[in-house]
Amino acid sequence: TMGNTIFGIILAVLSSLIMAVNVFMVVALVQLIWKTRSFGLCFILNLAVADSLVGFTITGLVTEELSNAQHKTPQNYCVLRMACVTCPSAASIITVILVTFDRYLTIKHPFQYFRIMGGYVVGACLAGLWLLACFIGFLPLIAHSLQKKNYEGLCTFFRVFQPTYMLTVFCVVFFPAFFIFIYFHYDLLKIASLHAQQIRELEPTGLTETCPAPPLSNITKGLRTVAILVGCFGVLWSPFFIGSIVQIACERCNLDDLLERYLWVMGVCNSLVNPLIYAYRQKEVRLQICQMCVCMKIKVFPLFHGHSQSHAPSRARPSVHIISLAHLEG
Repeated sequence: TMGNTIFGIILAVLSSLIMAVNVFMVVALVQLIWKTRSFGLCFILNLAVADSLVGFTITGLVTEELSNAQHKTPQNYCVLRMACVTCPSAASIITVILVTFDRYLTIKHPFQYFRIMGGYVVGACLAGLWLLACFIGFLPLIAHSLQKKNYEGLCTFFRVFQPTYMLTVFCVVFFPAFFIFIYFHYDLLKIASLHAQQIRELEPTGLTETCPAPPLSNITKGLRTVAILVGCFGVLWSPFFIGSIVQIACERCNLDDLLERYLWVMGVCNSLVNPLIYAYRQKEVRLQICQMCVCMKIKVFPLFHGHSQSHAPSRARPSVHIISLAHLEG
């Protein structure tokens, strides 16, 4: 039908944008981690990888929407396809928890952070994260009772899975993640306010001049990044999970089309928003992206640069692209 075609086109555009933005973010983060050896950036890298996989798995649903309405998808194949979509989505949500926890350790225990967050700890966290995400995504393949018995061949999430599976995902992934976000953010706000109070108490005594306190800019930026990340996560995913709970509680309510055509797509947009937040909020990431853009410009348009330099005066020095941190502070 016309509605399925339009929805398939929307999914195709969305999946292409998600993959393009996140793959570009992955390349930038790999180069940045190679330069700085910062293990904390591995969580952001994993978030970009998970979000890019979300965009990749959505492409399978595009073919389903653009195919003939009489096409019947086997149930096992449909369950596997939906599991492949759910797995990276769960990994993306859990990774945001790890990113928040990493920011929490950085502010709460700055001196013990590098001792706690070593390479083995980061690797263990990421391995456990993907094991949990795979377990959540492929749980209907293990527990067949979570699959619907009256499957009619139309491959959608709510037509192949039991409502109890959605309740399981809500209780295991979404609700704990949102609760952890609120707790960490509340504790970080208390730490920031305590530091600000200590600085105000030291100012009249003049101790801030001899022993200057650490600036609150890093704490404030970290809190703002976490707040924006949590806010976008809550705004984009909450309608889908709340609507799913309403659908489970009210069997007569027919919310399948609303959940799958609108609210779920809104939640998937979180995979597109995540890299944009970190690209804008993280100064070192912005610097790396700008350097990559300059290098790509020089490599993609070498003839343009050579032509512009040939027309320049002979006594003028060749232009050099300089990116300073001061330009990125704003």
